[in-house]
Amino acid sequence: MNTFSLQRRQLLAAGGAAALGLAALGSASTAAAARLPQIALAGPPALVSAPLIHMAETNALQGVADATTFTAWRDPDQLRVMALGRKADVLAMPSNVAANLYNRGAGVTLLNIATWGALWVVTRDGVRKALADFKGEEIAVPFRGDMPDLMLQLLAARQGLDLRRDFRVRYVPTPMEAMQLLITRRVQHALLTEPSVSMALRKTQSFPLGLVAPELHRGADLQQEWGRLFQRAPRIPQAGIAAVGDLRQQGAVLSAVQQAYASSLAWCRANPLECGRLMAARIDLLMPEAVADALPHSQLDAVPAHTARADIAFFFEQLHARDPALLGGKLPDAGFIHSPAQPHASLAAPASSHSGFFSLAQGTSLT
Repeated sequence: MNTFSLQRRQLLAAGGAAALGLAALGSASTAAAARLPQIALAGPPALVSAPLIHMAETNALQGVADATTFTAWRDPDQLRVMALGRKADVLAMPSNVAANLYNRGAGVTLLNIATWGALWVVTRDGVRKALADFKGEEIAVPFRGDMPDLMLQLLAARQGLDLRRDFRVRYVPTPMEAMQLLITRRVQHALLTEPSVSMALRKTQSFPLGLVAPELHRGADLQQEWGRLFQRAPRIPQAGIAAVGDLRQQGAVLSAVQQAYASSLAWCRANPLECGRLMAARIDLLMPEAVADALPHSQLDAVPAHTARADIAFFFEQLHARDPALLGGKLPDAGFIHSPAQPHASLAAPASSHSGFFSLAQGTSLT
């Protein structure tokens, strides 16, 4: 065994031990419950998936399941197919997509918010730092009608700008394609999420691409724009993990998943390059060094959904006011958010109005 392989196993074992210890706490209380043969995890090529990959690599849920697997989804359409088809038990996804699926009866329970902001306009112009500075300019934007397009729409509208009228938006299928347009000088600006931001910056500074690629800069920080325009902390409840299907009925297993995710996230932050290697081994085109670069620039914090409900409610209120269809026609009721006190609340049918969700956000009992 070479030195790198030995070090890699030692690091994984150390990170896995913490997650396994937490999972073991939950396993004692579920001794009478049926042990699961497998828990399938899935997520996008973004940092929200890093803890899921570490969980699969270390079998961090062995206290409640025989095996833990991870599959990457490439775009929101594939995510929806996986959720509706029960192709995974726990999926990392944008918070609004989780609400949309829940309101459409897909059987989704939000467990946490883990990504609180990792969106930037990457630009060839180092002077532009606010979104309004890009008025009249062409910006490559991935995932039309989904994150991060929705954030761009909200922030533009908040300052009296119309994304379609005041900017020249060039929609592309994925962040990687937006990044390629930027690197090959076909656009001057692109809206990217980490680690695509760090990928673009690193690629253009490396040989031989650096000889012909443009010099790139972090332009508008959408998290700071959110805080400034809405007079709130620069934290956006952008994405987290959600349980689907029958797993939602097993409160102790959901608790083990949440604890293992938080532990694996802490490991990733403490071991950025090794975390990058894990992600690069599972997700095509990612560079380990870019993932390591991205971690300090990303607001990653595994906050249980019931703790983050006020932030989620405010964010959803903005989306609902813009277009209710973004959330499946209405704000979700309290059953959308997993609560340890009510482990089966997520099985309730969605309510016909949105008052329940905001009662929850304000701390009022919904029962």
